[in-house]
Amino acid sequence: QTAYAGLVAAPLAGALLGSLLALFSVKYGVDQIIIGVVLNVLALGLTTFLYGTIMKDAQDVLNTNRYSLPDIPIPGLVEIPVIGPVLFDQSILVYLMYAAVIALAFFLFRSRWGLRLRACGEHPRAADTVGINVGRTRTLNTILGSSFAGLGGAFFTIGSGLAFTDNISAGNGYIALAAMILGKWNPLGAMSAAVMFGFAQAMARMLPNIEPSIPANLISMIPYVVTIVAVAGFVGKSRAPAAENIPYVK
Repeated sequence: QTAYAGLVAAPLAGALLGSLLALFSVKYGVDQIIIGVVLNVLALGLTTFLYGTIMKDAQDVLNTNRYSLPDIPIPGLVEIPVIGPVLFDQSILVYLMYAAVIALAFFLFRSRWGLRLRACGEHPRAADTVGINVGRTRTLNTILGSSFAGLGGAFFTIGSGLAFTDNISAGNGYIALAAMILGKWNPLGAMSAAVMFGFAQAMARMLPNIEPSIPANLISMIPYVVTIVAVAGFVGKSRAPAAENIPYVK
């Protein structure tokens, strides 16, 4: 049992839920938003059940902060003032995120795979007429995206040196969704939006040390208020793929 086992298990768990999402939304044409909410509730209920039964009975073995990914400083870059320790003295999970953003930004707009993927989201019937298997493309990429989501979820435990707690994500998945919308469905834009939301969360954690008299519940609202304001102010300027949430039927 090591943190690296969790690093492998996390994307596999995400892929499993992504397979269910693809099964219902792609194969059976169920509304993606509805099935997405249902799967979120399923995951929350399942993890709550496991946390209160199996993990509770074996707390020292299955749920401990001993399993944490070590920080790996990058020589040279870590010496950069201010941003060096912040960006280049992190765990392998953070470096995988850097690589994923760069790779996706390139392959989505500079490769055949990216062209086919975007075609299936913009005009699936046109994609079908030129021989692209729309259902398979959507299914495989839904599973791929879910794997990345699972990998991101691992940051809350093995990436932060914390033991699992009930509802540990605390709605951060919806903030990630807002980052995607605010970033205009572009990996670089989504990362920039995520940095802004992360700054809001850092402020919420720092304020109690600066001004203890501020109510804790009010401070914990800051990231979510910033998310609402950002999405409400910019969502009209962000155009979603034309066929988003529209099942494709031949």
